[in-house]
Amino acid sequence: MTDAILAEGLTRRFGSTQALDGLDLAVREGSVMSLLGPNGSGKTTTVRVLSTLLRPDGGRAFVAGLDVLKDMVKLRRKIGLSGQYAAVDEDLTARENLRMVGKLYHLGAQEATRRADELLERFGLASEADRQVKGYSGGMRRRVDLACAVIARPEVLFLDEPTTGLDIRSRQTLWDVIVELVREGSTLLLTTQYLEEADRLSDRITVVDHGRIIAEGTPDQLKARVGSERLELTLASVEDLHTARRLLDRLARGEVTLDEEQRQLVVPVEDGPEALVTAIRTLDAEGVGPVGAGLRQPTLDEAFLVLTEGSAAPAAAEPAGAPVAAAGKESLR
Repeated sequence: MTDAILAEGLTRRFGSTQALDGLDLAVREGSVMSLLGPNGSGKTTTVRVLSTLLRPDGGRAFVAGLDVLKDMVKLRRKIGLSGQYAAVDEDLTARENLRMVGKLYHLGAQEATRRADELLERFGLASEADRQVKGYSGGMRRRVDLACAVIARPEVLFLDEPTTGLDIRSRQTLWDVIVELVREGSTLLLTTQYLEEADRLSDRITVVDHGRIIAEGTPDQLKARVGSERLELTLASVEDLHTARRLLDRLARGEVTLDEEQRQLVVPVEDGPEALVTAIRTLDAEGVGPVGAGLRQPTLDEAFLVLTEGSAAPAAAEPAGAPVAAAGKESLR
C-alpha cells in the first residue's frame, strides 16, 4: 500500500505567525486520517497547501502521486474539497449546483445528473432540490457543499470541519457517505472539532500544534498515552463528592476531575477492578456511599487535552478571499 498523501518539511508563514513549521505527514491509500489540534495549530493551512489553494514557503508535498505545485491542474481533477464554510452558488438550486460541479469534474451531463440525483436523495435534499439555495438553512447549505465535494468520487477527499453546524442526523449521513467512499478506495484527510467523529471514522490520527506534529497513532494508541482506566463515581451530594475526592486522591494515577452539577468524580487508576474495590471500601469506611460506580477506558477528548496541554497557539491569519471550497471548485474550470 502506498501513500495517497505525502508531505515533507512543509513550512508556511503569515506575517509573524509560523503556521507550518516543518510539518511531515503520510496518509495511506484508502484510509482516513484525522488532523486534530487547537485553534491556530496549522490544520486548515495544511489542507489548503495539500489541496493546491496555498503555496508553501518550503518543503514538498504529493497527493495521489502528483506534486501539489508542479501538477496542480491534474491534481484538482482527482481531489474533493469542502472547507469550513459552505461554498455554493446561492442563486442556483441544489440540483443545479451539483450538476455544475459534476460537469466541472468532466463527468458528462448524463452522469452529472445521475450522480446529483443520487446525492440529493442521500443527503436528504431531494424534496428541496429545485429551490434556490439562498432560501436554505445553514445546515442545508452545508449538506449541498458536502455533496458537491464527493460528487466525482475523488481519489483523495479533504474535509475541513465538515460537520460543524450539522444536526446529528446529517452528521450520521455524512459519516455513512465517508465510509462508502473509503470502501470504494478514496482516501480522506479530515479536520474536525468533534473528537468522537475522529474516533469513529479514523484509521489514524495526527495531532498538530504550532505547525508541527506532536503525536500520531490509532485512536486506541493515543488514548493509551494518557494512562489506563478511569474510575467513575456518582455521589449523593456535593459534600460527599468533595469528601470522596479527598479520600481517593491516593489511588489516582493522574489528574482527578469532578463535576459538581452531575456530582461525578473521575479518577485515573491502574489495575481498575482492584482500584474499584478499594475505592468502595474506602468510601464505605467513612460513611460515604456512591450512588453509581464503574470503570471505563480513556476517551479521545482526554488524550487530546493531555497532548495539547499548555498550548496557546495564535490563530494564523490567512489571506482574505473566497472560502476554501469555492476556490477549489472554481479552479476546476
